[in-house]
Amino acid sequence: EVQLVESGGGLVQAGGSLRLSCAASGFTFDDYAIGWFRQAPGKEREAVSFIKNTNGITYYSDSVKGRFTISSDNAKNAVYLQMNSLKPEDTAVYYCAANVGFAFRGSPWYRSGLYAYWGQGTQVTVSS
Repeated sequence: EVQLVESGGGLVQAGGSLRLSCAASGFTFDDYAIGWFRQAPGKEREAVSFIKNTNGITYYSDSVKGRFTISSDNAKNAVYLQMNSLKPEDTAVYYCAANVGFAFRGSPWYRSGLYAYWGQGTQVTVSS
């Protein structure tokens, strides 16, 4: 059974940084991709970033490009989201999600329906 566990959320002042972690377990496949999503109260879930473990390709939403960095440690089956220059509008519950790599062939990474596995989320609050 695939399990994803996020950690690293918290309260930070605007301009500060946080590093989120996503620990993955139970993968029986070597080719997979992990995405980070977020959802603020009253808003739709938003795709934030994506990384594919086999080739390291990454994507970012325009709202976080240049401020957030996604990385992975394949040996630990972990993915990280380094968030710098945080803004109050980054406040949300952050989720990591995953699926086998071929699920994304010919499809946009930001489509939440492509992800079969989801973590429970971690709260990020940025105060002004």
